[in-house]
Amino acid sequence: MAGNSEDIEQTQDFDEAYEEFPHFQEYIDSLDRRPDFFPSLDRGGDYGDDPDLIYPVGDPIFIHIYIDDEAITRYHVIEPSLEGEDKELYDDVLDKLIAVAYKKPVPSEVTEIGGVLTDLLDEVVTVGGEEELGLLDFATTTVSLTQDQYEKIKYYLIRNRVGYNKLEPLFYDPWLEDIHCTGVGTIKTQHKIFDMVYTNVGFEDDDELNNYILDVTERVERPASDANPVIDAMMPDGSRANFIYSRDISKEGSSFTLRKFSDTPLSITQITDWGTLSPMLSGYLWLALENGMNLFVCGETASGKTTTLNAISAFIPPDDKVYTVENTPEVTMPHDIWQHLLTRESGKDSDVGYQELLLASLRSRPDYIIVGEIRGEEGSIAFQAMQTGHPVMSTFHAGDPTTMIQRMTGDPINVPITFIDNLNLVLIQQAVHQEGETLRRALSLTELERYYEPDDTIIQREVLSWDPAKDEHNFRGMYNSYILEEKIAKQLGYADTRKIYDVLKKRARIIQAMIDNKIYDYYEVWDMLKRFNRGGVDALPFEVPS
Repeated sequence: MAGNSEDIEQTQDFDEAYEEFPHFQEYIDSLDRRPDFFPSLDRGGDYGDDPDLIYPVGDPIFIHIYIDDEAITRYHVIEPSLEGEDKELYDDVLDKLIAVAYKKPVPSEVTEIGGVLTDLLDEVVTVGGEEELGLLDFATTTVSLTQDQYEKIKYYLIRNRVGYNKLEPLFYDPWLEDIHCTGVGTIKTQHKIFDMVYTNVGFEDDDELNNYILDVTERVERPASDANPVIDAMMPDGSRANFIYSRDISKEGSSFTLRKFSDTPLSITQITDWGTLSPMLSGYLWLALENGMNLFVCGETASGKTTTLNAISAFIPPDDKVYTVENTPEVTMPHDIWQHLLTRESGKDSDVGYQELLLASLRSRPDYIIVGEIRGEEGSIAFQAMQTGHPVMSTFHAGDPTTMIQRMTGDPINVPITFIDNLNLVLIQQAVHQEGETLRRALSLTELERYYEPDDTIIQREVLSWDPAKDEHNFRGMYNSYILEEKIAKQLGYADTRKIYDVLKKRARIIQAMIDNKIYDYYEVWDMLKRFNRGGVDALPFEVPS
């Protein structure tokens, strides 16, 4: 599959794009204005209340973001068009490719298909030459193309045969999170900066949409059909997909949602700088995970749970043995000793579920077990792991700690309430809307102290809360933390358990120092954490305020 803008060239200048790409020039000439051109976007960038901008996502694709007359944020894909004579030439080229394809060996990797198709294309076309015809040697004749036609046909050949067809530009864009098709018509997507945007990409009728779903689901070996109309699948790039096939069960027609996957997670410094966490909260989580505390990141859909889980996983000591168990690969670990387990769900006897993989991981004696998301009976095994001394992290759908406990102790998970205090920390996160912008914020961090038998309940202590009026985190755990004093400080052998707060404040200062030094890349942050783990503050290449 294509769809990774990190692997291709991107034009960095408006004039260069205008000069090099005829389709870009044609689009700009059709406008009555010249939008601003940004070689790259930045979450912290100021694009105004009425954005009108273009940015590249990998040559020859550009994106135009603007507000239309109805105050709708439009997302216009600027890509080569294939119409008229060019479309006829494309069909001719496909016919000739079929005639010569048998000469090439079948690629062993999906990523190699694009190169094979390009080689085949170069065999059957002549750029700038005369078309040679001959019925007797049809397979050896070539189609004469101009350079512009060649580039167009090559683009569509790779896009349609290797990539996601008309959705390919959306997969190139790293700033898109979710892609929503709710039937015939245009597609909407969730943009990381501009929130929900309306694209110029869509399906004209049921046949086109149904054929697209059939093609894509066959590629991922989970074919949709009238007998099997609801499909959950993982796309080749790791994106999570849900397909609903036919109008029999979807009134507006077939539909799908694609949740895009990023190869490189966001770092703890990045999400802290954005305000999802505070430096003090990040420092607290650093201490907690470094010392084997059990943690659930909870929240509703699209609250950023997995993003936060990925970011804070870097706090697990670098030499620890980590096992992750997921049904779709969303967790990324930087650790050298990382066993990445995935469920196998095909509806057959050979299926392997969460429970089997969790039990297998327990036998391997890992230092940490990370469960991508707890939904059912696997939650009971996760708590059994905690009881046997295996630290566990996971995400869970719940809006507050009490709801989390109620759902965890009810059907279908059924964890006895007396087991719940094996879980040390519950981080609640939510997508909040402020001044027309969607933000992810940690709403609270709660310590679960112990089971209180007289009331059949769990004693909780909230050590952090978020103030929506000020958009600030209030850390109330200073000199008031059960986990820091009674768990971590004693585990580390502190005679005066309150000395742990000095350690906490130093960790918060290190996080802030990395932000001040613009250390945002996930793996650069990981390198800083490893340096600190092995040599303390003196091993860091920047100053940490005392």
